[in-house]
Amino acid sequence: MHLAKLTSPADLRALSPSQLDELCAEIREFVVQAVSQTGGHLGSNLGAVELSVALHRVFESPRDVIIWDTGHQAYVHKLITGRRDGFVNLRQRHGLSGYPSTSESPHDVVENSHASTSLSWASGLAAGFQLTGHEHRRVVAVIGDGSMTGGMAFEALNNLGHYAQRALIVLNDNGRSYAPTVSRLSTVMSRLRQSPHYVQGRRAVDHLLERVPLGDGVRRSLDSAAAAMREMWEPPAFFETLGVRYVGPVDGHDISAMESAFRDAAAYADGPIVVHVVTQKGRGYAPAEHDTEKHLHDIGLFDPATGSAPALGTDKPSLAPKLPDEPAGQTEPTVPNEPARQVEPVLRDYTAVFTETLMAAARHDRDIVAITAAMPGSTGLLPFQREFPDRFYDVGIAEQHALTSAAGMARAGLRPVVAVYSTFLARAFDQALYDVGLHRLPVILCVDRAGITGPDGASHHGLYDIAMFTRIPGMTVFAPSGPDELPAAFAQALEITDGPVAIRWPRGKGPVARTAQQPDVSTNNMRAQARQHRSGPDACILAAGQTFNAAVEAAELLSTDGVEVTLWDPRVLKPLDRAMLLDAAAHPLVVTVEDGVRVGGFGSLVNDALQLLDAPTVPRITQLGTPDAYLPHGTAQELQAELGLDAKGIAASVRKTLARIAP
Repeated sequence: MHLAKLTSPADLRALSPSQLDELCAEIREFVVQAVSQTGGHLGSNLGAVELSVALHRVFESPRDVIIWDTGHQAYVHKLITGRRDGFVNLRQRHGLSGYPSTSESPHDVVENSHASTSLSWASGLAAGFQLTGHEHRRVVAVIGDGSMTGGMAFEALNNLGHYAQRALIVLNDNGRSYAPTVSRLSTVMSRLRQSPHYVQGRRAVDHLLERVPLGDGVRRSLDSAAAAMREMWEPPAFFETLGVRYVGPVDGHDISAMESAFRDAAAYADGPIVVHVVTQKGRGYAPAEHDTEKHLHDIGLFDPATGSAPALGTDKPSLAPKLPDEPAGQTEPTVPNEPARQVEPVLRDYTAVFTETLMAAARHDRDIVAITAAMPGSTGLLPFQREFPDRFYDVGIAEQHALTSAAGMARAGLRPVVAVYSTFLARAFDQALYDVGLHRLPVILCVDRAGITGPDGASHHGLYDIAMFTRIPGMTVFAPSGPDELPAAFAQALEITDGPVAIRWPRGKGPVARTAQQPDVSTNNMRAQARQHRSGPDACILAAGQTFNAAVEAAELLSTDGVEVTLWDPRVLKPLDRAMLLDAAAHPLVVTVEDGVRVGGFGSLVNDALQLLDAPTVPRITQLGTPDAYLPHGTAQELQAELGLDAKGIAASVRKTLARIAP
């Protein structure tokens, strides 16, 4: 096996072409097996195998900097740079990151996991190398999976060309982001790479100019003619207008062809150059090749033989011994004088509930339109796209544009619903603040993957949306404590017409019917209706969103110690419910819990409101949330326990503070 002997990029250079082909097959098999046990980004990496090998054979990392955009296509890069053993714990707590990580290897220069940023990184690095006398170091930015549709990429191209910065841009063109790439440029490229006449035509012109002895005037005329032909045939009309030279297209699964193109491009010293590489997403693994939605771009645990998710209740293959199966959600017969086992809660997927809720509302209200930034499948909008194609908009990787275009739609009388991950919504704060919020437009932001999301790590936790979007005047922020709360929140959001609304929910599944008292959705005035779950004199816990379920368990733990607390499910984080605040103020201790940053979030809103409340006394306030730090990857349960945001941690914080304020 060649892969077993691969410890650094230098090992690649000793392999023959046939050995390289064998290595690529081994890498694909390894990636499929590894990702099947941990989940992760599959299709993107299967398509970038030969590309990664060719890059590391031509360039000398880490002297030459290779930036991956987005970083989820860097698994093969990690294998080549000596991290094969770490894949057993890929995306697990204290294990290998799913993205480039500067703490893992000197070959990872930046943690680059948000799309369309690599060219800006390349521009900055190229300028830095030039100013510090390190011009011998090459900067290579690999941009793919639709990232060229993002506005930052165009801004960076403009600056790279304007300043003639020496950078090599590898355009990994697989025609996809999660979904098919939304871009006129991509359409032109698609036609180009499918045209059998392209290469022949370009070569004929190049050979004519190189071999025929011509005077300067004739040569200039033919140069102009060649430029006109290029405008007709290929993307250089776009790139070269910006001062960026273009080469390609090159077969992204032909190592020899790519090496030749990369060496020629590396020798180009007059500014930035694009090498257009055509790859197939999911290459070499039939289930990924045949997945018409996203070519298994990302996937959870799966059976590598079929590409399908394992049956419910099965264990991760070869990571843990199999335990006896027990029917989920069942209670054993009660034995006299023996307490019954607790019934496991029924779980539902938040995104699936959102899809059902949106579809039902859209069938009733023709003004509802849905917007996604290149992620229709992951945000639950594919059914909407199929049923209402004329009311569906995929704007590509352009969250900024998504928000501002939604503002325009709302101004025109539509009800735009923007479905987006919390971490990506951060890009559009300016647009949400000034284009949507300032104009008090009724745009509904459906914020998926909010809170501690788990294995994708620091750049993908949704920790900042509460702090950011509660700062927008007139914004209403809902945080359902379970999937069954989401339809009520959406119904309320549709009734709010004098400003924007955000509904945030966590990744995955949550318990249904956690409390006996269900929200009354029949009234028209529910903008700030919190719900009390239990009452006690010792402390008051206000637990936002998914943290409410941990707070329920914490209250039960405290009760066994003789500490009786009041527990509220706020449901709406902004505006705060006055009845909830008045009740909280009557307790000696108020504890807020949220799955976002502790300072500036929900707890800070409550603290400020209690200070301003016309009450005889102000209680002691403890704010529980995530610290002022970037959180690593790990399961949500692991990180919540480490941060004291699980039931035991919440209970411990209550006990500790009560002990401090005891007379």
